[in-house]
Amino acid sequence: MADLDLFGSEGAEEPADARQDASRGAASPPDPGGERAAPLAARMRPRTLDEFRGQEHLLGEGKAVRAMLDAGRPGSMILWGPPGSGKTTLARLIAAESDVAFVAFSAVTQGVARVREIIAEADHRLRATGRRTILFCDEIHRFNKAQQDAFLPHVEAGTVILIGATTENPSFEVVRPLLSRAPVYVLNPLNVDELREILVSALTSTERGLGELAVTSTDEALDFIAGASDGDARRALGVLEAAAELAGHGGEIGLEIAREALQHRFAVYDKGGEEHFNLISALHKAVRGSDPDGALYWLARMLDGGDDPLYIARRVVRMASEDVGLADPQALSVAIAARDAYHFLGAPEGELALAQAVLYLATAPKSNRAYEAWSAVRRRARETPSAPVPLHIRNAPTELMKDLGYGAGYRYDPAEEEGVADQEYLPDALRGERFYLPGSFGFEKEIAKRLEWWARRKTGGGEGGEGPG
Repeated sequence: MADLDLFGSEGAEEPADARQDASRGAASPPDPGGERAAPLAARMRPRTLDEFRGQEHLLGEGKAVRAMLDAGRPGSMILWGPPGSGKTTLARLIAAESDVAFVAFSAVTQGVARVREIIAEADHRLRATGRRTILFCDEIHRFNKAQQDAFLPHVEAGTVILIGATTENPSFEVVRPLLSRAPVYVLNPLNVDELREILVSALTSTERGLGELAVTSTDEALDFIAGASDGDARRALGVLEAAAELAGHGGEIGLEIAREALQHRFAVYDKGGEEHFNLISALHKAVRGSDPDGALYWLARMLDGGDDPLYIARRVVRMASEDVGLADPQALSVAIAARDAYHFLGAPEGELALAQAVLYLATAPKSNRAYEAWSAVRRRARETPSAPVPLHIRNAPTELMKDLGYGAGYRYDPAEEEGVADQEYLPDALRGERFYLPGSFGFEKEIAKRLEWWARRKTGGGEGGEGPG
């Protein structure tokens, strides 16, 4: 029997007999032997909305999907959520509650030819019986633009109700015309309490769960499994099933057995997808917010998730310039050194250098004034691409250029009294504009004093004062 996920979207292709039963609107009578041989997660798949756990923001009284079901008018939609959050199960339950045919389709294992077959069957069913069909497309993000576009005319005509499931951000992975016809509903990871309910039900159910094994569990073990499953019901039930096997008939699942069953839990992390950008965003914002604990945590999550440490190092170098800047000029040197140290040492030793750099940046005074100055001056440079260089600071390598006034009147600042001359370095069109305005933290306090002193000297108001350090 195919491993049909309990609450997620990794379901395999529907067997032919299941497709036929779906088209007739009847569920196949369960095969006791086959069902008992299936994984616990498949056996415990909710059969009614009452058994479904989580997603109250969609299924609670008056919420979007519940209102759709109460009205008896299921519509096309995209279900976006992590593995084990209930996408496949919810699609099946919508079909069951609405008394429409349900045909599952996997964008991983099937192609457009199968889509055409399903749509032809749905059209025949609609004409012959008036009964509509839900076409459930698992992993819809795996289809390219042209393949996704193939759904559009049939969704618009009402031939099929399309429910797409994806673990990837639909904003990037689903074509806009389809998004305009199928609203996106976000499924959240299940919380610990919801997972615990599922585990208790599986542990005690004699019909579909582990009840016949007479296995018990400590509260501590159940809490551990629920907390370690990252909101994924399928993962939690897999760990529980393994723990029950270790405990044996009539045994008890304690914390040590639960840990043994879990073995090594891989972080929920897609280093090429949205979660990658969510985590680097969290790391960057924790550094910017001067939270060393949060910064270290997100760094650890990225490294444990398998992200490229040198990618992280590059982002840390950017943080040094963007968020610390001249409030602590040493920050950039620390970040570059951490990058070089990792490149030299590799993992795991080099990870400590990245952690040290992240701690340094998180605890350093912050200033984005260099970043703002660069953004502002880039904008003005693009707006004034033809502004001529003032004559007195032009290069004058030939006599002709000198005769034309190139370099005329230039004053060599180091030779001036107290090392500053009263002369302009911006084009005439930008005269008097200021781009860099130092902040009041860290080393920028000293920079501000220098600039203020130099400004007084240039206007003749600084004689007799002590020069900048």
